[in-house]
Amino acid sequence: RMEGRGSYTLPTGTEYRGSLRDGTFDGEGELLFPNGGRYRAVWKRGVPTQGKYTFADGLEYEDKKWHYCDGYDRRFYTEICSGLKPAGISQLTNLDPPRKIPEGCYDCGDGFYNPDTGVIVDYKLRFLRNADADEHEWIVGTCRKAWDETTEHKPKP
Repeated sequence: RMEGRGSYTLPTGTEYRGSLRDGTFDGEGELLFPNGGRYRAVWKRGVPTQGKYTFADGLEYEDKKWHYCDGYDRRFYTEICSGLKPAGISQLTNLDPPRKIPEGCYDCGDGFYNPDTGVIVDYKLRFLRNADADEHEWIVGTCRKAWDETTEHKPKP
């Protein structure tokens, strides 16, 4: 069994770096996610007892009093750090410019969702999972979709 300090990469590409005891995460360690996020924690027999998640852009998740992008303040983290864009220039995601979404798909946060196949792939187009009915409904109702119609300037007659 794994013992001491080391690293372990899961099949999903997530990597653990830290203390191991009897084959489990035990002591200080962190999970490094493929999307750039990280979770630093103190582990006891594979279960985190305390920890903090940091998103790829540096935003730290707070378990209590989480006010990021809530109904009161809808700014993205990059807008909080760097300021808002001038009027008429919308920032659609925290990434600026936003990712290009494949035609007919949705950007669901950890990858792209194709509603025709029900499959979610990561941003490098590798399979992540099949969406169930609840996830499909949430993605289609909430997430940003690739443009599926053309828009052009129509002068007034």
